[in-house]
Formats: sequence, structure tokens, C-alpha cells
Amino acid sequence: MSAAAAAMSPPHVPVLLGPVLEALAPVAGGVFLDGTFGAGGYTRALLDAGARRVIAIDRDPTAIRAGQRLMAETGGRLTLVEGTFGALDAIAAAEGVSGLDGVVLDIGVSSMQLDQAARGFSYLRDGPLDMRMGDEGPTAADIVNRAPEGQIADILYGFGEERASRRIARAIVAARAEAPIERTARLAGIVAGCLPRPKPGQPHAATRSFQALRIAVNDELGELVRALAAAERALVPGGRLAVVTFHSLEDRIVKRYLAAASGRTGQGSRHAPARELAPPRFERPAKAVEPDAAELAANPRARSARLRAARRTAAATVPLAPGDLGLPEAPTAAALFGGRGS
Repeated sequence: MSAAAAAMSPPHVPVLLGPVLEALAPVAGGVFLDGTFGAGGYTRALLDAGARRVIAIDRDPTAIRAGQRLMAETGGRLTLVEGTFGALDAIAAAEGVSGLDGVVLDIGVSSMQLDQAARGFSYLRDGPLDMRMGDEGPTAADIVNRAPEGQIADILYGFGEERASRRIARAIVAARAEAPIERTARLAGIVAGCLPRPKPGQPHAATRSFQALRIAVNDELGELVRALAAAERALVPGGRLAVVTFHSLEDRIVKRYLAAASGRTGQGSRHAPARELAPPRFERPAKAVEPDAAELAANPRARSARLRAARRTAAATVPLAPGDLGLPEAPTAAALFGGRGS
């Protein structure tokens, strides 16, 4: 889809929009940041709810180009920035904002990216094996054609929780010896050939493998950790954070981060003394929110979505080691190849 076509398409309604707005509680005069602009659904809703200004970030230049029309319509209330949300505090500061009243993050691949075969995200649409959310760095084709078998297996298991990871990695290495794997359909066929045929209603056999490669290509989990820390630094006391995730790896990281930042870990027990804890940087987060039946009927892609939200306190920020959050021990494309693509 061209930028012009995207701009003319009907507004995209993101998942859990009502609960996200309730969690962020946008008020007139507030400054909010949408870390994943996409088609502008959260951004438009924040502006409509009275936010004085929204800074919206996306690493996909196509999304930034498509958002120019909305930016022009808002009379200076919207700023679009091409970048990664892991640097959201630096981006806000560069835009002259010293503190944010709210941050929303919608983690993972967008519907627009899945629907464009040329982006290479979908096992259902044949296209080049790319999977980059931006336009720089190694691709999924680099991983499957250049990475050692063991590292491919680690990626599939760590980022996709694929139990047949070693069998699939062996099949990938055997297939690439015959000819480079350059198309999504061929990779999907290789993966499907290693697994039992899914029963009706079950996900496609390649679902976990494609997820794993996409996460490795874009360093999605590392970027999520950086974004949570950046939001903690950027939010004013009373500022609100809302994070929408789509699979267990993402949700686990957000849950553990907020638990640690709100003082819900380290209390000790009758068998071990409690550690001295730093003051909580977030108020105790509410329980996760999932889509209701009406939203699932209207948008089946929302079925795995989960929202976690919390409100910032006035406590000083405290760095949290990524190892404390349960990040999988698997290499990213950047770790394997640096910034070099094929």
C-alpha cells in the first residue's frame, strides 16, 4: 500500500482502545506520547479526548509518511518522529518536552505490515523474506541463510517458544544448501514440513517460527525493555503508562518490570529476611485487561492482546538489569551480523 493510499483508508481502530484511554485518562493540556503510531488510532483518540499535544513515534517510514495528513489536520498538536520507542525519553526531550503525562506502547507487528506481502511478515502471503519494521539492518533471509544451525534453533526456541526448533533449524540448513531461502512461502513450507498438520482452529504451523524471526530481526524484546525504562524516566509524577502486548514473552517482561518498579518483588518471607527496597516508581498496577466478546467478534486479531497499565510516582528512577526480566537467551539479527544486511 502506498503512503497516499494508506492516508485515504478508513481510520484504523487499535485493540483495547477504550481501556487504553481509560488507563491514560487524557486531560486537556496534557502531553502524551504514542510509541507505535501505526495507522494513528491511539494518537487520534488521544487528540480527540483533549490532549494538548501528542508526540508519535514509528520506526516504519511508511507509517510516518502516511501520517502526514493527520499531522496537517491537527494544527500543530501532533508531532511525528521516525525512530524507535526505546529512545522515547530522548525523542520527547528533543521536541522540547521535559515530562510526559502519558505513554502508550502497542508492541509487535501492525496489521498494516502483516497485510503487505512485500514486507515479508506473513506466512499466508508470499513475499520477500524481510520482516524489518524499518528499512535498515539484517533481514530474516540473512538469519535463515547465514546463521549457524544452533543459533537458528536458539532463535526459534527463545523467541518463538517452538519446541521443534532443532528439527526446523536442521531442515532450514538442508534447504538453503540447495538454494537460498528468499521467500516467505518457501520458509513456511519448510517449517510446516517439520510439524504435524494443525487441527481446525489451531494456528498455522509456521506461526511461532515467523514470530521468532521477526522478533530477532527487530530486537523487539530488547526494545521493549528500553522503552519501559525510557517511559519511567520521561513520565511526570502521576503520569500514566499503558502497554498492549500480543504474546506471553512480551507480557511477561511488562508484568515483571511493573512488579519490580512498584515494589511487588523482594518483600521476603518467613524463611528469608526482606531486602531493603527502593521507593516504588509506579503505583501498584491493576490486573491485566483483555478484549471483551464484542471486540473479539469485530477483530479476531485482538484475541491475544493484553493491556497492563500503571501510574508513575515521584520516586527517582532505578536502572533495572534486563536479566531480571526473563529475556530469552537467543541472539538478535544485529548481534549476529551487526548492521549489515545481505
